[in-house]
Amino acid sequence: MSDNRPVYLRLRELIAAAIIEGRYAEGDMLPSVRAFAAEQGANPLTVAKAYQQFQADGLIRVQRGVGMFVREGAAEQLRRAERAAFLEEEWPQLRARMARLGIEPAELLDKA
Repeated sequence: MSDNRPVYLRLRELIAAAIIEGRYAEGDMLPSVRAFAAEQGANPLTVAKAYQQFQADGLIRVQRGVGMFVREGAAEQLRRAERAAFLEEEWPQLRARMARLGIEPAELLDKA
C-alpha cells in the first residue's frame, strides 16, 4: 500500500506519534523547523505547515525567539483524536479487508 497523503500530513503524524509516545513530553521543546526538516529530508516550508497545524489545533505553543513547546494535555488530545479516526475511518476498512481474506479476529489475537 502506498501513502498518497501530502508530505506535511505524514510529518504531522510522525510528530503526533512522538508526542503520544512521550518522546516529546508536555512542556518539551520540539525540534526547530530546520532541524526537523533536515532530519526527515523534507522542505522546511512543509515542516512549518505541519507545525502550523499543531499550533492551530492548540497542541503546541510558540515562544517567539525560543521555540515551540508541547502544551499540557496535548498527548491525551492527540490520543483521543487518533483513536476516533482509527475507529471511524481505518477500522471499517481493515474489517472489510479481513472479511474478504477470511481472517477471523481470533487469528490476529493468536499472532500477538
